[in-house]
Amino acid sequence: MGRQLIRAGLVLLLVLVVVLSGCRFLPGSRQPSGQTQGTQEQLPPGKANILTMLGADPPTLDPHLTTDATSASYIVEIFSGLVTFNKDLQIVPDIAERWDVSPDGKTYTFYLRKNAKFHNGKQVTARDFKYSIERAADPRTQSTVADTYLGDIVGVKEMLNGQARQVRGVKVVDDYTLQIEIDAPKVYFLAKLTYPTAFVVDKENVESGRNWMFRPNGTGPFKLREWRVGERLVLERNENYYLGAPKLERAIFILSGGSAMTMYENNEIDITGVGIDDIERVLDPNSPLRKELVVANSFSVGYIGFNVTKPPFDDRNVRLALSYAVDKDKLAEVVLRKFVDPAYGILPPGFPGYNPNLTGLKFDPQRAKQLLAQSRYGTNLPAITLTIPGTAGNPPRTTSAIIEMWRQNLGIEVQVQQVEWATFLDDLKRYRYQAFELGWIADYPDPQNFLDILFHSQSLDNTTRYSNPEVDRLLEQARTEQDPQRRIQLYQQVEQTIIQDAPWIPLTFGKEYVLVKPWVKNYVVSPIIIPVLKDVVVEPH
Repeated sequence: MGRQLIRAGLVLLLVLVVVLSGCRFLPGSRQPSGQTQGTQEQLPPGKANILTMLGADPPTLDPHLTTDATSASYIVEIFSGLVTFNKDLQIVPDIAERWDVSPDGKTYTFYLRKNAKFHNGKQVTARDFKYSIERAADPRTQSTVADTYLGDIVGVKEMLNGQARQVRGVKVVDDYTLQIEIDAPKVYFLAKLTYPTAFVVDKENVESGRNWMFRPNGTGPFKLREWRVGERLVLERNENYYLGAPKLERAIFILSGGSAMTMYENNEIDITGVGIDDIERVLDPNSPLRKELVVANSFSVGYIGFNVTKPPFDDRNVRLALSYAVDKDKLAEVVLRKFVDPAYGILPPGFPGYNPNLTGLKFDPQRAKQLLAQSRYGTNLPAITLTIPGTAGNPPRTTSAIIEMWRQNLGIEVQVQQVEWATFLDDLKRYRYQAFELGWIADYPDPQNFLDILFHSQSLDNTTRYSNPEVDRLLEQARTEQDPQRRIQLYQQVEQTIIQDAPWIPLTFGKEYVLVKPWVKNYVVSPIIIPVLKDVVVEPH
């Protein structure tokens, strides 16, 4: 979901978008080491309707705290909300079977399904949704995304700021009717409700103790059967799911690591993403793996972000110089072997608002040197540290290549700092980094999810601290613009301005290369995170 994703340049959107190197922003609470949920029986390989994959430990399974794609990929299977996206990325009913919108576009009335129940069999009511929205907006919850995804609802900001004890824009009409009032007509509001921050949780479950998320009483198509940190996570079918029991009996995620390709070729796992070192072999027409490969674009972008309040990146010329000094075509074609596409803008190809005519910052080392000389720092730059998520060791090939380009083209030496994923996200939200390498995957197909959330000066997800009054004005105008064409024009104008201000160096647009065993049916590789497991069938093999 506008989730911070990947190490920039390597968009490996593995199964369910469980990206082993991490994803979006702040992880929320962290699980205690060794915590276990459920049983641990061994399952025979090749059993029908049991899907096995490599996975990663989620930083959280609390829907109201999730900000990363790893967590979200599990959460959308365990929990659910009023609306969701189908596989064609259309907003469709979920727990709300239908809804009405007032003539002024500001009041939504949702009619809940009467057969919607929590995993323990308890009925879901409008009061559960009111509790959930107010829990997300409660300052004690410390959700870093409640303002971003629920802030349009009247009263949410007041509650987040400690000025109210409930959200006045959320009203329970009766057990199965919920009314939500927003501050202005916004065409993307329903899409925001697909984000986990708007998912329903069970109050009794949440208040049962700090480790409640190891025993989540969700409403989604799957229950959490087992979570052994660092070992495995198992989801099992919710027989009483309100849209019908999933076909898949269980999904097993191996968290202990291993060689994905070796495990796939040995039939130990059923689905895997393909890494850059294996892609040529897999793409070979003579490879037996070629017919099992699914290739799709991802609505994601890898980038380097600059904190524009920290020297030397408080000087636009320095940011531009470093941008012009990066050869993105070489990065994509040579370093990453055409595994991704070079990015000169922010919105990815195929995404609403994508501008093929955008003027990007093409590789120009002479221009880079001129801009650096014109900056107030000249060649006397303060020490620069680029922070990336990961454990200590050799930096990824993309990072190393970019560092070398800066050294060769500008004579700048940049140090690389690697930080454990959860800590990285915590510190990122506290603006502690001078420069960082990361990525973003869309939550919903609307340019607001990239440009407004990441670059409006008042957005809590603006981790570069970028501020441009004209950009703010245009973004605020686009929020309520009802004419689709005019709205896209506003966003394209914003994107062009941001590129010229260079708080980011966009590097790559992501692609997904996923191997799927022939006995796995109905598995969909989606460009954004949506529930995908409920229709999967695993045939005997």
